[in-house]
Amino acid sequence: MTHPAVHPQTPHVAVASACMLGEGPVWDHRSNTLFWVDIKNPGIWHYRQEAKEHFRIDAPERIGFIALTPDEDEVIAGFKSGLARFNLRTGAVQPIVSPDKDKPNNRINDGHVGPDGAIYFGTMDDEEKTESGAFWRWDGKELTQFHSGIVVTNGPAFSPDGRLLYATDTMKQTVYALDAEGGRIGEPRPFARFEQAWGHPDGMAVDAEGYVWVCHWGASRITRFAPDGSVERVVPVPTAQVTKCAFGGPDLTTLYITTAAIGHDPHLDVMAGHLFQVETGGIRGLKTHLFEG
Repeated sequence: MTHPAVHPQTPHVAVASACMLGEGPVWDHRSNTLFWVDIKNPGIWHYRQEAKEHFRIDAPERIGFIALTPDEDEVIAGFKSGLARFNLRTGAVQPIVSPDKDKPNNRINDGHVGPDGAIYFGTMDDEEKTESGAFWRWDGKELTQFHSGIVVTNGPAFSPDGRLLYATDTMKQTVYALDAEGGRIGEPRPFARFEQAWGHPDGMAVDAEGYVWVCHWGASRITRFAPDGSVERVVPVPTAQVTKCAFGGPDLTTLYITTAAIGHDPHLDVMAGHLFQVETGGIRGLKTHLFEG
């Protein structure tokens, strides 16, 4: 990366959440609420910026992401054991499907509802050692695997027209693009390869212009990639382990950023694990899809 453009604003702490492994931000436009999860100190966080309130609820097991449903009190949770309906008010859990019953060391990591209404998510080795992870699609009836042999999965996310799916092999430092049509996913091809000094690609978000914002685990930044894979800009983040970002706010022009404190000395990296936010300068995100399956 040679002298990339730097975003003119610096992210600031929105919620001092100190998550062990913050992940999975998702904006609910119905209630103007940002949700995110703490995977390894299992919980779901809520943040309402206008009301200046935030709180968390405990999750019954490790949780990689949540997907919104038409019922604002119910989400689809990507638990370690599998997908389940989870009631945010009562804590009731209704298991749906378990992709890795034969791999007890695996867990669900990142996930996303695509424009077709299906949930796209990844599984991974919880110890981050073996290539037991894969990407999956669940439409409410059928569970399909479309890319496997991965240690740590991240993403996926879709282009605005729904024709491209982006998915990350974190350990191989590569973000892939896959053709998507009618629920059929094509073969992965490299979209962006991280240089050694960039850390590892983690979660991502796609904006309304089709640019891909990829978080850098271990390198204190987010990179905005153009649709051709070139670097458009860098957003410095004042903590090392940047995990995922999502667009929110009334105009979808606020970028929310989750981070992780795991493995870091809080005296040296004092903002590790907090939720950050930054204005995009008018760049809009995409509306969150609901899972209705």
